[in-house]
Amino acid sequence: MGCAVVAGCGGTAAPVPVSGVPVSEGPPVTWAPGPAGPLTSGVPGTAAGCGTWSCTQQHRFDDAHAYIARTVGPHGYLGVEMLDRTTGAVWRDGATTRAGWTASTIKLAIAADLLTRARSGAVTLTAADRHDMDTMLNFSDEAASDRLWKRFGDDAMLARFRATFGMAGLAFVPGFTSSTYWGFVTCTTDDLLALGRWVLTRADAGDRGYLVAALRGVAGNQRWGVWAAGADQHPGNKDGWSFESDSYGQHWVADTVGFAGPGERYVVAVTYQVDPAGSLADGVHAVSDVVAILFGRPVPAPVTVPAPDG
Repeated sequence: MGCAVVAGCGGTAAPVPVSGVPVSEGPPVTWAPGPAGPLTSGVPGTAAGCGTWSCTQQHRFDDAHAYIARTVGPHGYLGVEMLDRTTGAVWRDGATTRAGWTASTIKLAIAADLLTRARSGAVTLTAADRHDMDTMLNFSDEAASDRLWKRFGDDAMLARFRATFGMAGLAFVPGFTSSTYWGFVTCTTDDLLALGRWVLTRADAGDRGYLVAALRGVAGNQRWGVWAAGADQHPGNKDGWSFESDSYGQHWVADTVGFAGPGERYVVAVTYQVDPAGSLADGVHAVSDVVAILFGRPVPAPVTVPAPDG
């Protein structure tokens, strides 16, 4: 499930045009959030003329860029990022710094925060809390998410997402509830990649093992997005989908963040604020097809479109 339906929400950032410029970064040995934008790398090229990625992968990036250019409508914004945790290289394309609705991808941050705080003794998670976390991640259970937020969620939690996970662009959109609520939050593609990277590189090993297993074992309504990397890549993901209203109309949102490859080598994040003329299925297929292209899979990717209950 995605976040609660929002009406009358204003956009929080200016549109960013689709671009196809690959960028990279040095190995994230110790990482702290920095300004959004192109990153530089000292990692040597893996093939002559192809930069830090293999020529095969660079061709896939070119294909993904072409797919985005011909698929995203005039009022849609799709951003995609891929991190190679072995080399530290990052590739970006599209509206990666444009803030958009997180939908239910934010639930991964909620789980990571609660696990970290429980391990430090800052909070105590009951068996019921842990069951709610299981279902929140497995099939994006809204009621479970609300119960956890009621017990633990507040402005301080969002501040920890920014400070700890590096989600510098994350923001609560006021005006719909009397207090901060997980369902009215925006972030950028950069932010989701930072979250995925933190889970795989900075989380406690036990917590990381739980989260990796949970994202690999998602229910059918989340078998799209990074899932489209293909079974041989052993993907896992947290997806988000919702129907929203903002400055450019009523539209669907389809987001995904997760991992794929041996040893969870690749972290992938895709955010898509779908053109108002598009449908949920359009969003799910576009996000999934971009991932499939990145991993050399045929498109359209065979994925499950969730019920429009976000």
